[in-house]
Amino acid sequence: MNNLKIVVVGVGATGAVLAAALMSKDQEVILVDPKPGLGEALRKEGIRVSGAITYNVPVHHFFNRIEDVIDFHPNCIFLSTKTFHLKKVLEELEPLFQPGTKLVSTHNGLGTEDLIGDRFGAETAFRMSLNLGVSLKGPGEVEATFFTKPNHLGSLIPENRDLGLKIAQLLSDGGLDTEFVDDIKLFVWKKMIMKCTMASICAVTDRTIKDALDFPPTREIAKGCFQEVLAVAKAKGYDLGEDYLEQALEYLEKVGAHKDSMCFDIENKTPTEIDFLGGKVVEYGRETGTPTPYYTTMTNLVKAFEDSYL
Repeated sequence: MNNLKIVVVGVGATGAVLAAALMSKDQEVILVDPKPGLGEALRKEGIRVSGAITYNVPVHHFFNRIEDVIDFHPNCIFLSTKTFHLKKVLEELEPLFQPGTKLVSTHNGLGTEDLIGDRFGAETAFRMSLNLGVSLKGPGEVEATFFTKPNHLGSLIPENRDLGLKIAQLLSDGGLDTEFVDDIKLFVWKKMIMKCTMASICAVTDRTIKDALDFPPTREIAKGCFQEVLAVAKAKGYDLGEDYLEQALEYLEKVGAHKDSMCFDIENKTPTEIDFLGGKVVEYGRETGTPTPYYTTMTNLVKAFEDSYL
């Protein structure tokens, strides 16, 4: 695939940063997001990213609906929506899907690449694990609190390696250092063990990651969750070793001076991504016969919050 025709679906904080990196080298990148008024704002102000990463790029191609890009024949589509929109987005992609099209999941959560592979074939699915913290301040305005280089990109099949190297290089050339790896699920587990554990704890207690770890009762819950998810990962074939827990806690204490995005989901009374975070750990635990009492409790508490307003 020599000529990549790139679309970014979902222009929240993560999608905006990815789009900015790609558009800094290719102004023909197309953005898609259904949010009313977003296209007008982006065409006027572009995408502005400040903090640990900086961009200021104009936006030339924006559409509110996926079906509107069918005539552009895109062959590389980055999916940066919330995970609970993924199934619907894949349905909407069906009419413009063509042989050779690649879909790159940049979601938070476990198993999103498998959802793509199940629908369109393993040869279609790529997955990114992004090692950055970003928050949306306004339409196209993002603050990056940290970027621990590099990001990681991988595919479900080894035959996609050359293309994966090309996509990773495009992102790196745009200032978003990305490394192609042969086993992307390993890197997803390494990140998502932390995300899956802390998201629900922060959301239920309305604390920053650091505050949750500094408070002995919530730290005890976090340790219990970490031990469970490490056992689930091992049962799924990914043994991260005895030292991972302390390394994870040390890492989170350094970069965790912010609230997890799930806190804002609950604050704004919007759906959370719990089904692909704690919920997926519980699902994998049942699948492998691995007990997850801490995770089950935290997941159910988040679902109870959701149920109170959805």
